[in-house]
Parts: sequence; structure tokens; C-alpha cells
Amino acid sequence: MLKNKSAQKSQVSDDQLAVRRQFLTSLLAGSGALVLAACGGGGSDPASPEAVANRSRHPGGASSSSGANSTPAASAPAATTPASAPASTDGVLLDTSFGVKGDGTTNDRVALQSAIDGSVGQILLITGKSRIDAAGLDLRTNSHVRFASGASIKLLSHNTDTYEIMRLADVDNVTLESPYLDGSKELNSATSGEWGMGISINGATNCTITSPTTINCWGDGIYINNSDRNSGVYSKNITVNSHHATGCRRQGVSIISGSGITFNTPLWENIGGTQPGAGLDIEPNDNTAVFENISIVSPTTNNCAGGGILIYFGFLPGPVSKTVGISITGHTDTGSPGGSFNVQGLHLNGYVVNGSITSTDPVWKTAMSLEDWDKGGPTVTVTNAKIG
Repeated sequence: MLKNKSAQKSQVSDDQLAVRRQFLTSLLAGSGALVLAACGGGGSDPASPEAVANRSRHPGGASSSSGANSTPAASAPAATTPASAPASTDGVLLDTSFGVKGDGTTNDRVALQSAIDGSVGQILLITGKSRIDAAGLDLRTNSHVRFASGASIKLLSHNTDTYEIMRLADVDNVTLESPYLDGSKELNSATSGEWGMGISINGATNCTITSPTTINCWGDGIYINNSDRNSGVYSKNITVNSHHATGCRRQGVSIISGSGITFNTPLWENIGGTQPGAGLDIEPNDNTAVFENISIVSPTTNNCAGGGILIYFGFLPGPVSKTVGISITGHTDTGSPGGSFNVQGLHLNGYVVNGSITSTDPVWKTAMSLEDWDKGGPTVTVTNAKIG
């Protein structure tokens, strides 16, 4: 079951987190392959106060096609209806044709949503510096949105711990090119919570996002999970190229569930402000999650409070047996306070979780931590690690 907000706000203390992150494996050096032995496992209750998964998860149902959230959004001007067909340049529709101002001041959310809805099957070009309220924008099946050089979308002042600047919810065949999204955490009057996402992907399929930049989000730069509306539907075939996340409070990226998820050459840096604070967090909400063919290629992490890459499986075991496949190649961590690579929290308790987690050719500032990991679970294999 997805954790409710009150449960999500039950977090471990900094001291507890420090204890959990003690490195229980020796330094990995030189070449060759090492299959890391499990540390601990067995009887601990993953729902105990020390369980890292209690730190928070995105609340169920936050994504919606209406863009509703728990805090009333700022009022938005009515969309401007163009007097004639939207202007286009070589098959590209301009956002200004739908009344988008892009002047860095006007609330463009309604006009931008009209532009998205009116450009399905074509390319929509975002041309200016748009501001929107916290209700966010919904991409549609067959949306193709391109950001011109220097174009951006930034949240106006808001007071909410829950938002998604762009939602890909139960859609297919979406293409995003060079989106630059600013969560304006400095303009958020909220004092708690961590569910403000730059790009939220829930139950979407066959989507490609190229060169996204997500900065200053209250929660994650990119969040990937199952559908909020359709049981048993998970995100599939999602490719993200050259993602840059910086200044986000919770994660650069959270992968909660998905199949065929690929990140190529991401940079996740300067992450922190609420736990876990990882560059990448692979962490299920419950036994409905899948982790099939997860591929992280040449990621770079730096200055991530909760670690460069974190895998926490405390809530994955359950009645449905799971086989996971996670491959990380060429991970470089240039220095993260929470460690470079942490794998934690699996207690099978009679259930079945198998498969493999591999890290090949990493260059880490500090050795990995394998902690609280049931030896009957997926193998954790590190090959050709360089430390220091």
C-alpha cells in the first residue's frame, strides 16, 4: 500500500541515518569481479523506525489529468484563443500562437496546457521564459514538446509540498526535448513534505526525454512509478538522455517501479534538504513494484547528502515473487556526503525476491555500503571498482 502522508513524514534521525550508512564492506580496489556477501538480514521489521523507506514516498493519487493538488493553485488567466490557425514553422507549432507570453511574469499555465492539447501529433516549441502555478501541466499521448535555447518553465510563488511541473500519466509515445524546469523551492512557503517533482512519470510507456534540466525541486527532479489510476500498470520503455538535476531537496531521480527504464549520462548533483537526499534512489513503495531491465549508463553524482546512488528494498517483498534486474555501468561519484553507492534494507521474511544488481567500472570517492541485506535476495556484484 502506498504510504499516506502522515506515515511518509515519519523519518529517521540524522544519527540513525549515519549509523545505517556505516560502511560494512571493505574497500574495493583494483580489477576483477566481486560478489558482495550479504550483511545482516532475516528478522528485522522493515517498517521499524529505523527503516529508511519510512523517510518518504510520493503520495498516491497526486498525479491527475486535472492537475489538482492539495493546495489551491494560484489563479490563472484564461487562455487566449488565437484568431486563426496556430502559427507554425516547418511543421513546428509555436507556443505563442496559443497565447503563451513567456515573459517571465505572466502565469502561462492555462495557455501552455492549451498549447499541449492543441499540438498532439505535432511538435510544440516552447520559446520563452514561462511561469506557471503549482497545478502543473499534463502531457498527452503523442505529445512532442521541444524547448528552444534559453526557454524554460518556472513555478510562481506557491505554498504546497506536492506538485508536478510536467506529468506523464498513463500516456504513450511522448517526446520531450531539452525541457528546463525550475521548481522554485526558494519561492515555496511550505515547511515540510518532499513531493514536488519536476517531471512525474506514472504508468507511461514508450517515452523519450532528451537533455532535461530539473532544478530546485521540492522533491525529485524526475519521478517514475506505477499508474496512480490503473491497478497493475507500470511505466515501461522510458529513456532519459543527459539529465541534469541540481538543487533538488529529495532526489535527482526516484525510480519506484518500472520496466525498461534507461538513463544515459545523467549528472545528479547538489541534492539535499530532506531524506533520503540521493542522486538516484531506487526504492519501491510496496510489493506491486517491478524493477525489470533498469539500466543506468555513465551516471555522475556529486555532493548528494544521502549518497550518489541508493537502492533500498525494504518494502519490495510480498505475496508476489519478484525478479529484479538493475545494471549500473561507469558510475562516477566525485564526492557525496552520504557515500557513493549504498544497497540496503532487504528482509525476505519468507517471500521471494531474486535477480541481480550490478555495478561495472565505477569510480567512487568512498567504498560502497551493503547493509541489512538478506543473503537469499538478489546478488550484488561489483566489477572493476576504483576507490578514492
